[in-house]
Amino acid sequence: MINIEQRTDSSAKMVILAPILALTLTAISTMIIFLWASLDVMNAFYVFYIEPLTGKYNLSELLVKAAPLMMIALGLSIGFRAGVWNIGAEGQYIIGAISGGAVGLYYYNVEATWLIPLMAFAAVLGGMGYAGIAAFLRTRFQVNEILVTLMLTYVAILFLSAMVFGPLRNPDGFNFPESRIFHDSATLPIIWQGTRAHIGFIIALLFAGVTWFITKKHMFGMQIKISGSAPRAARFAGFNENKTIWYTLLISGGLAGLAGLFEAAGPVGQLVPHLPVGYGFTAIIVAFLARLHPIGIVFTSLLIALTYMGGENAQITLQLPSSITSVFQGMLLFYFLACNVLIEHKVAFSFNWSK
Repeated sequence: MINIEQRTDSSAKMVILAPILALTLTAISTMIIFLWASLDVMNAFYVFYIEPLTGKYNLSELLVKAAPLMMIALGLSIGFRAGVWNIGAEGQYIIGAISGGAVGLYYYNVEATWLIPLMAFAAVLGGMGYAGIAAFLRTRFQVNEILVTLMLTYVAILFLSAMVFGPLRNPDGFNFPESRIFHDSATLPIIWQGTRAHIGFIIALLFAGVTWFITKKHMFGMQIKISGSAPRAARFAGFNENKTIWYTLLISGGLAGLAGLFEAAGPVGQLVPHLPVGYGFTAIIVAFLARLHPIGIVFTSLLIALTYMGGENAQITLQLPSSITSVFQGMLLFYFLACNVLIEHKVAFSFNWSK
């Protein structure tokens, strides 16, 4: 008989082994799916996991896809530590792209070094303002921020469509629902010539360092940790719950908004209806896979970006559906959460020999 028993102490060994076990189980499940689809397993593994790591273009695209995931996940991790569940980063990502993109379009053909910083500032304000709606409703009326942020995502998607069909539509675009293509001063500098890898990845790494310092070395980090793990103790310590909610939602919203601008002013180069591709939701997986640790988020962002690249390759080479990427990401998160149980619990086998 198999029993799950509580450990007396957390297992330090399983903290390390749990992610490895989760990756192994994901790989095995992937193999089963490939076999079920009657594919050459070795070739499919190469296409999905190895090919994205080969060549200058593939490696650069890995950085392009990892940058927004990293930036959004860093903001979400701060809120999740405090028990503030911002599930609508996708909406804040979209509003940030619209806010920053509108500034770039307003100053169309203006060649100036201050334009990108101004666009970034507008994007951060847009994302913070959108997250601030949930913060206001939570602190004033005790409305659940999960529902508010999630529902506002769909409002943001429709708002983006309204903008590119209306005020921000390219006047020379033959009525296609898209904005003008951003000019050079409104696009992010390229850090790897001949590719689309832009400075957003470097900025995301800097934010990872700042987030690590805040959460590990600053009083605010202690505040959000205590607020999330022991709310009553936080109140006794004098930490204001409403301020924590506001700070964490504004930070996560601002970073999501900045990520949206970096996608619009980076690889996409304009505002289009299909700008949202699910990064805001996928970043939740990134944050949890990294156990909300800022440095871990850097590596898990690259890992999840690898699944995006592998999924695109699988669509082209193996004729698999686009949903295969979400399947693998979901399996990885499921196995990771399941394996995490072994940190606090252990599997015990008992045999009844009397029968």
